[in-house]
Amino acid sequence: MIRVVQVALPALLFSLSTVSSASDEIHAVSDEVSTIVNEDVSNDIEKITVESSTTANTKPVGTFGSPVSNLEYDPRVDLQSRNMAEAQADVTIRGGIFENTGFRVGSATLLDPQTGHYFAEIPIAQEMLSNANVLTGADNALHGVNSSVGTVSRNWTPIKTAGSASIGAGNNNFNLQRIHSGVSMALGDSTDWTLGLEGEFSRSESDGTIENGDHDFQRASARIQLVGPSSQTDLFFGSQDKFFGWPNMYTPFNVNETEDLETQLLILNHKQEYAQDSTFEISTYYRNNKDHYVFSRENPDIFEAFHETDVKSIALSGRHAQTASFALNYSTQFIADSIKSTTLENNFTSRHYYKLSVLPEYRMDLHNDQALTVRLGAAFDDTNRDDSQVSMIGDITWDTINADDTSQTIYLSYAEASQVAGYTAIGGSDSGGLFRSNYNLERETTKNIELGLVLDRETWRLDSAIFYRQDNDLTDWTYSLSSTSARSANPVDIDTLGLELLAVKRFENAEIITSYTFLEKSEDYGAADIDASFYALNFPDHRVTLGVIWHPSDIVEVRVDNEWRKQEENILRNGDDDALFTHLSLKVSPSQIKGLDIVLAADNLWDESFEEIPGTPGRGEQYTISATYNW
Repeated sequence: MIRVVQVALPALLFSLSTVSSASDEIHAVSDEVSTIVNEDVSNDIEKITVESSTTANTKPVGTFGSPVSNLEYDPRVDLQSRNMAEAQADVTIRGGIFENTGFRVGSATLLDPQTGHYFAEIPIAQEMLSNANVLTGADNALHGVNSSVGTVSRNWTPIKTAGSASIGAGNNNFNLQRIHSGVSMALGDSTDWTLGLEGEFSRSESDGTIENGDHDFQRASARIQLVGPSSQTDLFFGSQDKFFGWPNMYTPFNVNETEDLETQLLILNHKQEYAQDSTFEISTYYRNNKDHYVFSRENPDIFEAFHETDVKSIALSGRHAQTASFALNYSTQFIADSIKSTTLENNFTSRHYYKLSVLPEYRMDLHNDQALTVRLGAAFDDTNRDDSQVSMIGDITWDTINADDTSQTIYLSYAEASQVAGYTAIGGSDSGGLFRSNYNLERETTKNIELGLVLDRETWRLDSAIFYRQDNDLTDWTYSLSSTSARSANPVDIDTLGLELLAVKRFENAEIITSYTFLEKSEDYGAADIDASFYALNFPDHRVTLGVIWHPSDIVEVRVDNEWRKQEENILRNGDDDALFTHLSLKVSPSQIKGLDIVLAADNLWDESFEEIPGTPGRGEQYTISATYNW
């Protein structure tokens, strides 16, 4: 939902569009914002879209940035990493599992058919994308594809004439090199059309924060952008190669496992504004992902697997405003995938996905600057291998703008969503092997009801929500003490009760971002031989985050993120069920050299050994120093 506040200034009239979390998202306000400016020459009104981050830090410590960087400190997301977040990370939202979370760029959800472990393998430089917008409830049901709980959504940013070069070093023999540059130029004598070119190359390596936790990453990405008075077109290509190791990465058998991932991504995206408050966006992409998994790096012949997946997709989404009070929100996507594998069976190697959702919207203006918005619609999901599903979507939002430009929002939403299992869960052997599939898995369905309150004041903001979700036939990976398999795919019915609170307080030279989340689950596997759950029952009962941004002077900036959690007990977890993580950075920008930033950073400052995934060792301490020259 977009709320527009108009503020009169001596020379210009500005329209600040701030993203509200009223429907389904939580947004904090940060003094580090990205702005997108479109000037309307006819009436001298400049529209500025203000985005913000829900974490204090915006860059990782142990490598270069990726779409999952710093999500572990985002109060909306629970990130469970192997090695580090940028190596392999399971992104979960509101107590779901990694395969319930989608990643959306433009209007398209990026999919890996083998497993949700690789959803976040997206070789795009972070300068090219907006901050993460976490869609849940009705917005996820509208825009998400095969992601029944939540979607991490990002948009393509306008290219700016700017660039940077970075080098970094740290403990564990860490080193990093990175260069990024963009240029935007007017086409001919026209000021309405611009052509932009942007590219980056990044690499990092280290011995790892624990033994056999080494990594060697590199990424190259580039795009061409054409911007008109009411449109933006982006053509992007990216490629990345990641090797990393970790003990017990996927199995609890005390071996040193490794992964080698190669990902290529080609995207064409076009966004068009038209008429009054109407827009559509069309995205098409091709993604290729190669995975070489080794069970034991000392004895590779014991077990290794090669997978290659191809995904082709086209997606369309938009909002058509018929009148000032009625609009139609819509989203549709088609995906075709295939897999070549040495360990998955040959009878399930391709699938087509179809998604169409329509959400009509009616807005009523009430007295005293109040408005009531009602949305009610449905989504249709289908594949060429599974049963189809029709899901209901709806919400009611009551917005109030006060005389001092403060606001409050109350909303109630109900949303249904569904998805199908990945190939590792349904396409492999069901009688042996490290990862045992289940041929009887059915389409997963989710029902979510939510009540929320948002208070937005001059120097503080509060986002709050309470929700209840029912997941039926959720595909979980479980463990039996009597089994030789590391993991087995099994369906489970789970009811989840959750509470989310996020508060932001702004001072003259500082900002505080804090949150609290609570989750409670009731599960039914319908089987007696399940001793532990790796994912569905791996969640924090209580979780607190605290972020601080402080500018003690013009040349010094301090950023710190903290996360404390009390995790649900699990028989596979070694050590405590509670943990405290801290990410600290100190940036110095000497006035003698304009454009130079020197950053000292630390992650896992207290050397917390908490196992984010039961049976998989947690990460260790990482300290780095880096220098970046910006132009």
